[in-house]
Amino acid sequence: MSSATLNPLPRTYRVRTYGCQMNVHDSERLSGLLEEAGYTAAADDGDADVVVLNTCAVRENADNRLYGNLGQLRPVKDARPGMQIAVGGCLAQKDRGEIVRRAPWVDVVFGTHNVGSLPTLLERARHNAEAQVEIVESLEVFPSTLPAKRDSAYSGWVSISVGCNNTCTFCIVPALRGTEKDRRPGDILAEVEALVDQGVLEVTLLGQNVNAYGVDFRDRGAFADLLRATGRIEGLERVRFTSPHPREFTDDVIAAMAETPVVCHQLHMPLQSGSDDVLRRMRRGYRQERYLGIIDRVRAAMPDAAITTDIIVGFPGETEAEFQQTLDVVAQARFAGAFTFQYSKRPGTPAAEMDGQLPKDVVQERYLRLTALQEEISWSENRAQVGRRVEVLVAAGEGSKDAATGRRSGRARDGRLVHFVAAEGGRPGDVRPGDVVETVVTDAKPHFLVADGPLVSHRRTRAGNASESGIRPTTPGVGLGMPRIGVPEPLPVLAAGC
Repeated sequence: MSSATLNPLPRTYRVRTYGCQMNVHDSERLSGLLEEAGYTAAADDGDADVVVLNTCAVRENADNRLYGNLGQLRPVKDARPGMQIAVGGCLAQKDRGEIVRRAPWVDVVFGTHNVGSLPTLLERARHNAEAQVEIVESLEVFPSTLPAKRDSAYSGWVSISVGCNNTCTFCIVPALRGTEKDRRPGDILAEVEALVDQGVLEVTLLGQNVNAYGVDFRDRGAFADLLRATGRIEGLERVRFTSPHPREFTDDVIAAMAETPVVCHQLHMPLQSGSDDVLRRMRRGYRQERYLGIIDRVRAAMPDAAITTDIIVGFPGETEAEFQQTLDVVAQARFAGAFTFQYSKRPGTPAAEMDGQLPKDVVQERYLRLTALQEEISWSENRAQVGRRVEVLVAAGEGSKDAATGRRSGRARDGRLVHFVAAEGGRPGDVRPGDVVETVVTDAKPHFLVADGPLVSHRRTRAGNASESGIRPTTPGVGLGMPRIGVPEPLPVLAAGC
């Protein structure tokens, strides 16, 4: 018997992620589960034995994109006996058995509530030589309790809740992710501490409606308390969160952001529309006056805050006057940036059945006007940063280093992208992803800042050491699984950090 038979090579995998930060978080868990089951990541330039598509149902043409990708994978699978294809995420939750009907070469379909089942389903599909479809209707275990293989040594996602209790008429997420379930504060803080112990400097708290945290145990102040407690974890340097909802956004959260040094002065606050009538049809639960009031109070407490938003153009029935109200709010709010979307029907949402669906050319023309206005504002707001000293957490990955200019890239504390020259005292600096530098902004563009002067300072970090090693960090599962309904344990008082 050959040594190859005695020691077969481990099966390789690749996870492709589409959609929101929650999907990115889930994909890190999928990679961790596969590694724990004995798989290894496929080389960047090589084929994989298992390809996992973690899908999104929110974006326009999500279905077409999925089936296009599956069509491209079919000849690859035909040429590789034993290769498996798995489809998970929101589109899998929505389409269920339809995926295998339309693409019978798919081996596994799993939903948003049973991410942890993937290795078992792959093994069962191999053993039974037939597709395995497993979609469950409620959450089995928080994704954060599962092992993870993270893409970043210096930054981590931490899910504090899953699901959503809102009923926005354009959104299908509640039907696919379920109602909101909150993790216990102690489990969340334990996960953050574990990440910091590995050298992570920055965490982003995740939730479909992150500032509604505490609804499970009827504590409206739970999110502000969580921000403050997270900020007391020694060694943690930056805390961000996404995405909040204006309806639940309270002044205690603003105070926690302003008073907790490690909480970044960055806020992504979805607007969706500036028209009260459109917001009513969207079933958003707030109006223009409340939204602008939040922006004013945030800026009063944190004048340096960078505020970004989401806006939908061409919602059913939107009139020219209603669209103009959106332009007026954008002009008044002066967002640092905006994710702008042309409305498209999402099957299964109330908005898809509304009267007044707008012609594509009308939506496109309004979209161009909105993006032109926001581009002008973003550029103006960025030009105001010229001359300012910024602290930058150096990024990794494609596009983080420009060989022609010698620039590297990273994020300032307010979330702005900064391209900077990594030079110290006129000499090339040994700046690594995960290190922290200070530099001075010398120029600005609508979507990024430029710092072409010498570095003011450069701090090497444990995260930089890990990035230099080239090993993707792994994190064991943390916490006790499903949330406990009722009053949680008090937030622990942790040693003060920086």
